[in-house]
Amino acid sequence: MKSLAADPREAARDGFLSDTVAGSSPAGGPTGGNPAGHVVVTGVAGFIGSHLAEALLAEGHGMIGIDDFTPYYSPGEKRANLVELIDHDRFRLVEGDLSTMWLGDLLPGARVVFHQAAQPGVRASWGDFETYVRHNVVATQRLLEACVRAEVPRLIVASSSSVYGDAPVYPTTEQTLTRPVSPYGVTKLAAEHLCLAYAQPSVSSMRVAALRYFTVYGPRQRPDMGFRRFLEAAYADQPITVYGDGEQTRDFTYVADVVRANLLAMTAPIRADVINVGGGRRVSLKEVLNLVGQVTGRRIRINGIPSQPGDARHTGADGTLAEKLLGFRPEVELATGLAAEAAWVANRRQAATRDVPA
Repeated sequence: MKSLAADPREAARDGFLSDTVAGSSPAGGPTGGNPAGHVVVTGVAGFIGSHLAEALLAEGHGMIGIDDFTPYYSPGEKRANLVELIDHDRFRLVEGDLSTMWLGDLLPGARVVFHQAAQPGVRASWGDFETYVRHNVVATQRLLEACVRAEVPRLIVASSSSVYGDAPVYPTTEQTLTRPVSPYGVTKLAAEHLCLAYAQPSVSSMRVAALRYFTVYGPRQRPDMGFRRFLEAAYADQPITVYGDGEQTRDFTYVADVVRANLLAMTAPIRADVINVGGGRRVSLKEVLNLVGQVTGRRIRINGIPSQPGDARHTGADGTLAEKLLGFRPEVELATGLAAEAAWVANRRQAATRDVPA
């Protein structure tokens, strides 16, 4: 695999130099040169990345956010996620594909890099594996090369419970055998291994934590994810499509808890660690659907179809290591978090109705 060229002129010859446009910010902000001890967030316009970026700005950090605005779902929706960020004087947006763009002038001086960018979607990964390898593996390797050259001291990586597949025991510890059951999970596990390889003392002094997220939900959730599909169908009085028998369970994690885990990882005593980040308990899909009816006030109708390839039957995080290393425990109960997402979905529907011409 080709390493990132050390010189921008070499990068241009190799086709690595991005010609995408960076966002602007006032003089003295990140566009005028990287601020001392800034942070970098990849996938900044995404569901989790945008929430994380807002929290980092609230804590006073200067930030460079990177996003490719891929068409997996509406780029316009992703840009809407940045509404609280784009004009902030400590935020700079750089648009580009991590698998090809030049990163050499973005990382020097960075205190922490948060790698949230990825090609999501378990089911879609069966049909377009090349895209998943490009965005989840190649992009991660090139970012790692750039981090090592820039002597970035700490990298926090978004991983996934999908690396476990159908785990033999629940709750699942980080020592459990990883056996992904989808191409997406395979690429996320490969990205993890790359990160741990680059964290070897013989390679770099960079500290790395790969946070294995368990089914994240909340406002700005992607349109293909379960809770959002359920809520939108309920508000539209449409049947909810359910894969399988409804007895499958998930460990659902509210987005604010995931953000908090990332913030704690900034100063935690990590070296090269993988860490579960879960919501605290397993919940069946049937229980979720009952809650959807409660928070929306709608009668739920179900359209049941067979389970899909790549869907794990159960997931459940053992949070012992997260508490030990990060001091992290989930705080948001499912009913509270689901109500917050329901309110966000309802507000979007109301806004869309107002924007329709009479």
